[in-house]
Amino acid sequence: MTKFIAYYRVSTERQGKSGLGLAAQRTKVANYAAGIGQIIAEFCDVQSGRDDDRSELQKALALAKRKQAKLIIARLDRFSRRVSFIAQIMEQGIGLVCAEMPNASDFQLHIFAALAQEERRLISERTKAALAEARRRGKVLGSNGKYLAAKNRASADEFAVSFKSKLNAELLGQSYSKIANHLNNNGAVTVTGRKFYAQTVKNYLKRLGYDPTEPAQPPVTSRVFCND
Repeated sequence: MTKFIAYYRVSTERQGKSGLGLAAQRTKVANYAAGIGQIIAEFCDVQSGRDDDRSELQKALALAKRKQAKLIIARLDRFSRRVSFIAQIMEQGIGLVCAEMPNASDFQLHIFAALAQEERRLISERTKAALAEARRRGKVLGSNGKYLAAKNRASADEFAVSFKSKLNAELLGQSYSKIANHLNNNGAVTVTGRKFYAQTVKNYLKRLGYDPTEPAQPPVTSRVFCND
């Protein structure tokens, strides 16, 4: 039976604490591993995909070497979009399995990583071009505009967290309309003081990293199920 070390990554501290951003990753990994092996440990980092200095990943790699286990991830883009980083992991001699495409060879994983890296570069270039065009047309993009945008994002994030505290696991399993009705009946209002609608609920849950196709799950820190 194959031994697996599961590794997940969420992009924000909010997703890491709530566990909502982990649901889809854990489900993919568990579904694949259940048929052929056993997950003996789980590790999760909370940081950007651009930051490859991940303490929990290093623990996962060390344990995988010690237990002669494979490192299993849900999706390649949740692991890294840098070809050099993925190549570095493979060079350590640890088997890397991507649950989304488990039959992919190391060569194929390199190709997919290269495509993801190029996609990120193109998105960055398009964003810069759009900002340059906006400046050319005279739109305000200075420090004040950036400050207001950051302030608005912070307010929305803060409200989204308070919004999550109004929900429980049973309510999260309901439709957006039922959740909205529940909130309205209990006197809750949106960040702008208005009533909730199905789309409003969907937007807030999306901001929290909740995938409506998967159940909410508890956060993962580091869980080792085997004996050292």
